[in-house]
Amino acid sequence: MSANIELRQLRYFVTVAEELHFGRAAKRLHMTQPPLSQTILALEDLLGASLFDRNRRGVALTPAGEALLPEARRLLAQAQDLGGLVQRAATGASGRLSLAFVSSADYSVLPPSLRAYRAAYPQVQITLQEATSDLQLEELLHGRIDAGLLIPPLPEKAKAELDYMPVLNEPLILASPANLPELQGQHMASLRSLPALPLIIFPRSISPGLYDAVLSVFRAAGITPIIGQEAIQMQTIVSLVSAGMGIALVPQSVSNLRRPGVEYRPLAQSTPLVETGLAWRRDNASPVLRGFLDLMRKRL
Repeated sequence: MSANIELRQLRYFVTVAEELHFGRAAKRLHMTQPPLSQTILALEDLLGASLFDRNRRGVALTPAGEALLPEARRLLAQAQDLGGLVQRAATGASGRLSLAFVSSADYSVLPPSLRAYRAAYPQVQITLQEATSDLQLEELLHGRIDAGLLIPPLPEKAKAELDYMPVLNEPLILASPANLPELQGQHMASLRSLPALPLIIFPRSISPGLYDAVLSVFRAAGITPIIGQEAIQMQTIVSLVSAGMGIALVPQSVSNLRRPGVEYRPLAQSTPLVETGLAWRRDNASPVLRGFLDLMRKRL
């Protein structure tokens, strides 16, 4: 379709097509018939085809007119919705939100937050990406995601460009192979009573906050653990425990991840709280992001 065609011409065409009478169409458009006829002729000239058969019996659509009619209606409807589209985008009611999350958030804050956000902003498209905290920081610093649910701390370089909001604090619990004799009948677990099984843990380079929290529990108990395996996802850590490869200390919400051969127990000694928080670029002015942040703040 020519770029010179105006919405006014399409509106006149649709009105004539619906009335199949130039006089009635002109009355409906609150205009006289001659300028309406001239507008239709100009449209036919632009398109290079007749849109109406005009004869003594009346007016009828040509095959070209029949082909144009549904498209003209669609374009007019889209144009009419432009104001609403712009308003929805300006207020964050529509658009796209890209969100990354650490695996532990999938068993805690992520599902209820997404349900609440979807209910409040049903027209926003959400792109989800599971990623470790270090990868999320890189994605945020390069502007490739809007926000990330990660485990602090944030490096000084990141603090200069990112804002951060804590959303969850939870204790560490024990994930152990099922049916350990030392734990039979025990609701809580003492590290000193456990067999000398290897420790399965996140690499410190990827999640220093979680790594340090786990080792601090062993230090407080006077134990030096043997690190048998490192893994970068909670699912993998729990699967390795299920396979009898060792024990792990995991955030409490990970107990929602059920695996055959794994038992979860609170620890008898107190543990540092593991924090999960939301980070985003300070200069990101996206209305969609602002809507998500407002919702998260209300849920705290």
